[in-house]
Amino acid sequence: MMDIKLCSENEYEDMSLLFSMFADRTRLKIMSALADRELCVMDLAKALNMSHSAISHQLSSLKKVKLIRSRKDGKMVYYSLADEHVSVIFKMALDHINEKG
Repeated sequence: MMDIKLCSENEYEDMSLLFSMFADRTRLKIMSALADRELCVMDLAKALNMSHSAISHQLSSLKKVKLIRSRKDGKMVYYSLADEHVSVIFKMALDHINEKG
């Protein structure tokens, strides 16, 4: 019998939750905007032509699974992708769907 290394059930659950975040167009648009630079809710809402509350709701979901992070500067809160891993996942997915053949 082959020895196959599988992840733990918790790891599968965490990965499932992570990938579910990429299954929403609005969250993908937010991540795309944040791939270039950090932005506040107001800038994201204007760029995506959405309400502040809709953007805030999606930012909260993305933050819970550690795909984005926030930074306070006085009263303003700025959001960015959490780290290079998130950027790589996003870029690889985009490269994959744009492959020819």
